[in-house]
Amino acid sequence: MLNIVLLAINAKYVHSSLAVWVIAEGIKVNSQFLHNVSIAEATINQKTSDIVDSVIKYKPDIIGISSYIWNAAMMPELLFMLKKCLPETIIVLGGPEPSNNTEYWLSNGADYVLPGKGEYIFPLFLDEYILTSDNIKPNNSESMKGFCSNSVFIDPYTEDYFNSLNGRLSYIETSRGCPFKCTFCLSASDGIRYFPLDVVKEQITKLSKANTKTIKFVDRTFNCNSERACEIFEYIIALETDRIFHFEVAADLFDDHMFSILDTAPPGRIQFEIGIQSFHEPTLNAISRKTDINEAVKNIRKLVDMQNIHVHIDLIAGLPYESLNDFICGFNRAYSLSAGTLQLGFLKLLHGSILREQANDFDIEYSSKPPYEVTATPWLSNDEIKILKQAENALQHTYNKGRFLSALHYALMTTGSDPFTLMLSLGCAIPNHGIQLEEYIIRIYDHLVTLPGVEAKALQDCLVYDWLGMVKGKNLPAFLKNNVTRRKHIAENSEIILGRKPRREETAVLNSGIGLFTDSNDRDPVTGLYRVYICG
Repeated sequence: MLNIVLLAINAKYVHSSLAVWVIAEGIKVNSQFLHNVSIAEATINQKTSDIVDSVIKYKPDIIGISSYIWNAAMMPELLFMLKKCLPETIIVLGGPEPSNNTEYWLSNGADYVLPGKGEYIFPLFLDEYILTSDNIKPNNSESMKGFCSNSVFIDPYTEDYFNSLNGRLSYIETSRGCPFKCTFCLSASDGIRYFPLDVVKEQITKLSKANTKTIKFVDRTFNCNSERACEIFEYIIALETDRIFHFEVAADLFDDHMFSILDTAPPGRIQFEIGIQSFHEPTLNAISRKTDINEAVKNIRKLVDMQNIHVHIDLIAGLPYESLNDFICGFNRAYSLSAGTLQLGFLKLLHGSILREQANDFDIEYSSKPPYEVTATPWLSNDEIKILKQAENALQHTYNKGRFLSALHYALMTTGSDPFTLMLSLGCAIPNHGIQLEEYIIRIYDHLVTLPGVEAKALQDCLVYDWLGMVKGKNLPAFLKNNVTRRKHIAENSEIILGRKPRREETAVLNSGIGLFTDSNDRDPVTGLYRVYICG
């Protein structure tokens, strides 16, 4: 019997790892031998020495680690320290990063790199390790790639898994692979395999009762099979649960039947992440992304108008043939869709992706270190990427956090500015790197009030409204307070409407004399904002 530790290193504490639990169950099902398997989960924000200590206590014979771009940068140091503390322990790597960059990792601390499906490959490796006489290292590569392609489905949702969640995000995989061939994605070369629907529904039910708030489907394009997607949507909508279900979908693949089902979803039950990536047709063609942009735009507007589903849109900067002006046009178009989140991301050239292999042909420059982010292209200079990062900083700390939405809308309408120009001006004037919200709102005001056409009192009123909706349990900043006597009257009216006495920080008066109060017990499940009432 071998002592095995499966180590997951997540990007944040709120994340959990599905892979290690799938592999752990795969060992039980597919290995010929009984093993003592322990799971350790850490984050990239922990000290490497603390992660090593969490592994050492299990006295492992073999350590299995899954690596991707979010933890690859810290892996060499981690492997060095593990080898130093546990010189006799075998270290096995898997996952997208080492599987597509094998030689590098074998020369930087890994004893083995196993490609393919970990729940099948790792048990086979263990069997070969035990069966080979004198523990001579088994063959590392080709014989394992196609192992157990038709093996039984692995269910990772054990009692130990549920006990480990502690309120963190949980993940579910109902299909593997993707039917599309986007050149920046590692799923581009895969076919697609669907897992049994009856098993999927059983797992969804288990997760809906678990100690988790959000359940994320890791399927690459969940709605590529409309009939199957609709059946799962219907099942989720019918559940008695307050859990949130998050899907990655293609906007142009929605149809009328799917919309009719989604329209019945309880507010906040479903979230969609939609990878538009680019609105520039030459770019979409260059990366083999087949998207009907007009259909996608129409469907996103329809989803947003339904007001029961949180919609998240992704754009990627640094793709071939897209200039700064092209990207800005796409950004403004995306912003106009009024999605709950608009993520401005930057292209990463992943090991194993087609686009990384084409990087020299396109003359794309990128970092040699994880996450291999693009630094310049023939169409987008390094200075222009810095401009995009300034806009992204403001976007992330305002719009994407549901902050200052009224003030942003007012500034756009009053100045006639386009969204990108406004975000860039905010990002340049107020680079936010951990500024407290009370200080940030002052800087937001100080900047927006200087823009042409913006009136100080109107802007203050917008910020008062925004503050009540986005903040709970904090008093208004001093520069937004006025009319204490009037606030007492507002408090009396709000007590009648709410059926309870409001806290002091839940009432405010606008410069016009109109009163506002918020119901801090009524948070919109789609936007995350608190309900704000207006009273005369």
